Amino acid sequence: MSVFIAVVLVCANSVPQEACTDDRASEVRKVRVANELGCTSGWQEIIARTDLRDEVGKTSYLKTECRRVKEVP
Repeated sequence: MSVFIAVVLVCANSVPQEACTDDRASEVRKVRVANELGCTSGWQEIIARTDLRDEVGKTSYLKTECRRVKEVP
């Protein structure tokens, strides 16, 4: 069975969107979600609770991904 991981990457404005990966992001937040739809919501609240909220849109941007991973029994 597969599960989904919602991933929020915080990248500097100088990093092109296609290069914004786990390795290049200044911050990576991951949370397990029930389905793909769960990847589209909730991340705003996660970021709003951190000190990153002041930089997003000024010196950095967010990139969200939904990753399917195999669940280990």
